[in-house]
Amino acid sequence: MEILTGRVLHFTADPFLHGPEAARIDEAVVIEGGIIRAVGSAGALRAAYPQAAVSDYGDAVISAGFIDAHVHYPQTAIIASWGKRLIDWLNTYTFPEEIRFADGDYAADVAARHLDFVLDNGTTSVCSFTTIHPGSVDAYFSAAQTRGMRIYAGKTCMDRNAPDALRDTARSAYDDSARLLSRWHGVDRLSYVITPRFSPTSTPEQLEALGALWQANPGTLMQTHLSEQLDEIAWVADLFPDSRDYLDTYESVGLLGKGAVFGHAIHLTERERARLIEADASVVHCPTSNTFIGSGMFDMRLAQEGLRVGLATDTGGGSNFSMLRTMAAAYEIGQLRGTPLHPSQLWWLATQGSARALRAEQQIGNIAAGMEADLVIVDLASTPAIAQASCRATDIWQALFPTIMMGDDRAIREVRIAGAVRSRCRNEP
Repeated sequence: MEILTGRVLHFTADPFLHGPEAARIDEAVVIEGGIIRAVGSAGALRAAYPQAAVSDYGDAVISAGFIDAHVHYPQTAIIASWGKRLIDWLNTYTFPEEIRFADGDYAADVAARHLDFVLDNGTTSVCSFTTIHPGSVDAYFSAAQTRGMRIYAGKTCMDRNAPDALRDTARSAYDDSARLLSRWHGVDRLSYVITPRFSPTSTPEQLEALGALWQANPGTLMQTHLSEQLDEIAWVADLFPDSRDYLDTYESVGLLGKGAVFGHAIHLTERERARLIEADASVVHCPTSNTFIGSGMFDMRLAQEGLRVGLATDTGGGSNFSMLRTMAAAYEIGQLRGTPLHPSQLWWLATQGSARALRAEQQIGNIAAGMEADLVIVDLASTPAIAQASCRATDIWQALFPTIMMGDDRAIREVRIAGAVRSRCRNEP
């Protein structure tokens, strides 16, 4: 048993609905056996648990670890490749790289590298696409298993509009996904996610097959992409002339409902907005990717309308592994859209908001008794520029905001997975 003392940031409600008062700062958190046992004042918890070891983090913020709700781990090596539009980017960079994942050793190397990168940036859980190769799923889950991480992933299914080496079929997509789901789902802290890449790379028959698999496994998530770019939406309209809109290409085959997680969702029609909310689906905001590839600006009013909204780096279309940088980009896009985001809302999106998007809010993404002890310790004076700004603060949000806007991996003092230290800042002993 261990008591961690510092500025313990946690949420009692959604700040998009209840304002900054939805967050509170306590002095200490008790962890034991990978679980949070209590949170409160340091004095009270020391008295209640006199045998517990104490780790004092001073003025650092102790938070739930960041949750990256939409990534492509196979794109780790091509992050920050010179930008083109989405379809060109896929053909020029993504597909050639994903072909390499037929090699299991290569997949294992990239999987390990990706998880180490995200841990160093304070991210403790990830929801990732893989490739069409079942071995790419095995590699990622195996790497996560050795690190004790809660991870969500699934075989990426494509049976058209992709290189021959990256195509499966409706039948093999179903069979491979079913086998992988049976092997990995619910093992340790791993969750299988049914994963059609997006409608342009799946025939209606493949989407229907994956819809049937999802209906047969209601405890799983389903992830895909939705309305990322205008030319993509036009392409979908050509490929699916009988569909009412982009969302309908999924809805008509049973791929819309609780547990559906749609990346991007920038250019939604009014019908799509209403149906996503009605179906209690989730969308994931990927701000650095949306600007890097020139996709558009997400409408954060969706969070105020009751939709589950998460936050993600979208590696490697996104240009950074850091959720701090992603929060900063979300703030900037909010400013441009006239929907300024308070620091409490940004932090919520990167923690409890993403957990809600993955329907894991009772397990991860917050500090509360009974939740899993995936934690990040954040230094609010990690660089001279940040320190000189935060020292002028009169409340926690003024102190935290410079780190959101200017912070990087140097701000991540320590990362704990299920209570155990897994990563420390290179400046720490």
